[in-house]
Amino acid sequence: MTRELTEITVVGGDKTGLIARVTSLLFERGINIEDLDQAVREGVFRMTTRVDTAEMETSRGELRRALAELGRELDVDIQVRFPSDRDARRVALLVTKETHAPEALLEAEERGELADDGEAEIPVVIGNRGDLRSLAERYDKPFYDVGDGNGNTDEGRLLDLLAEYDVDLIALARYMRILSPEVVFRYEGRIINVHPSLLPAFPGAEAYRQAKDAGVRIAGVTAHYVTTDLDQGPVIAQRAFDVPPGAEVDEIKRRGQPLEAEVLLDAVRLHLADAIAVHRGTVHVREDVDVDAQLGLSDAAVNANPDEPVDGEPLGRSPPSPSDD
Repeated sequence: MTRELTEITVVGGDKTGLIARVTSLLFERGINIEDLDQAVREGVFRMTTRVDTAEMETSRGELRRALAELGRELDVDIQVRFPSDRDARRVALLVTKETHAPEALLEAEERGELADDGEAEIPVVIGNRGDLRSLAERYDKPFYDVGDGNGNTDEGRLLDLLAEYDVDLIALARYMRILSPEVVFRYEGRIINVHPSLLPAFPGAEAYRQAKDAGVRIAGVTAHYVTTDLDQGPVIAQRAFDVPPGAEVDEIKRRGQPLEAEVLLDAVRLHLADAIAVHRGTVHVREDVDVDAQLGLSDAAVNANPDEPVDGEPLGRSPPSPSDD
């Protein structure tokens, strides 16, 4: 028997009995719950459940209507995502001022390399400032400025746009604003950020300056899933680079930015290929998926690592035999 794992997300104000009402509705329609996760942050409740709808005793349309009606009754937002709703996956780019990361993804889409199977698209670019409108227009993409002129985001408008374009994945391509639980909870596990440090080192703002002030010899960049904890989401992939003695922040940034673009693209491609999964806060690569992506150091860097000495192992020779005594 084949399974059809469908994702149902509930977001809204926390209230007693909410989980029971949703799960009862699913049970009554012959839908088996495979996984359920729930959390509350800043008064916002989120429940994500993956259910098997292959043998459900209702139609997709009827299930959507029933859940929408329940959502209105409970004053929460309930979204249903069937795996076969659409072949092409849709990636929304969220941007601010910097061009290197969003342009790398737009170029990859133009070459048909955003996903291994070519079935992915970027239908919209959304900024909290208007700086990158011309970049979006160069690639013939609609651009929306949801900022207030000072970089603060109208998240209601942002959520409306993400729903309008039926987004599967959000790529924060150097989007310089923290997303609230209202957004993160609705798209948890489907928001990827690139941060200019080897997390968990140097979280937050001015990561390259933090690296300079700390005097590090090696710095790096990280692509990770976004959670409500700033720069603490599960790490997908990282890149490292050397920091020359006396390097200023601009030089460190110049070395890091190409790797930011590269690691974000790799993380997006891994996600779109369903090649990774998060278990207990850690990203794992699925063994049955073959995707050409670099998670950490290059092969050359790995081969350059010394392999001895190691605790308990003699250096460069076998341990003496008993007869040598």
